[in-house]
Amino acid sequence: MTPRPAPERRVRSFAQVDVFAETPYLGNPVAVVLNGDGLSDEDMARLATWTNLSETTFVVRPESDEVDYGLRIFTPGGEIPFAGHPTLGSAHAWLEAGGVPKSPGKITQECRVGLVEVRRSGTSLSFRAPDPQRVGPLDSALLDRIARGLRIGRERIIAHQWVDNGPGWAAVQLASADDVLALKPDERHMNDLMLGVVGAYPEGSRLRFEVRAFGAPAGVREDPVTGSLNASIAQWLIGEGAAPHSYKVGQGACLGRQGVLTVEAHGEEVWIGGSSVTCVRGTVHL
Repeated sequence: MTPRPAPERRVRSFAQVDVFAETPYLGNPVAVVLNGDGLSDEDMARLATWTNLSETTFVVRPESDEVDYGLRIFTPGGEIPFAGHPTLGSAHAWLEAGGVPKSPGKITQECRVGLVEVRRSGTSLSFRAPDPQRVGPLDSALLDRIARGLRIGRERIIAHQWVDNGPGWAAVQLASADDVLALKPDERHMNDLMLGVVGAYPEGSRLRFEVRAFGAPAGVREDPVTGSLNASIAQWLIGEGAAPHSYKVGQGACLGRQGVLTVEAHGEEVWIGGSSVTCVRGTVHL
């Protein structure tokens, strides 16, 4: 029996970008295929599994001529409609590769959650937080499970909310950033949760909050630095009057990272930003 020939592969531009970090290798990496047109869903999923990063993205031709590019976002577990650090890392790679926005200083990305606006200020990029798809308090059974998963008493959860803007986030607040950093979750109760935990630093600190993201994205036990989660937590806390309109967040310390995100609220809009740096640039055969 004659073996079937291997499918023809193209050489495609590729970058790996560290997001929410000024120093390389201390943020959250994303793999970016800069010309993803013609790839099947299976092709994209296969590469995302192979890179084994929290997300791998594919820049594709958008459906609308009014936007700059389309973006497909895959985790090792499958495609998701939106994620923050892949949005900024992909915009960074697209600009470095010679992309020119249709509107000066503003990039419009088309993804499964809709249109996402990215703006550039100096060397920093920020995205406008998309509208949440689910809000409201968490139910009692879920809170009990979260407390077991975090190995804490339920009374230590001082606030909670659905903060889902696509990936499926729920969030709980603890009394302090130190409480967040001290968590040692029990994975038996966490394996299918998309959970963010936030706690405040003392007044006058360089950072306002510390955040950790568990079970997210799919297939990752803890995400180093998470734009989508911080976007929806900011919408929640600022909306409740529990956070100022401008602050910085730390994330990733428990994983040896030094992620820093900036939050800026202007009216009803919340913007999440930070620095990005390209660590790998080349080609991939797909």
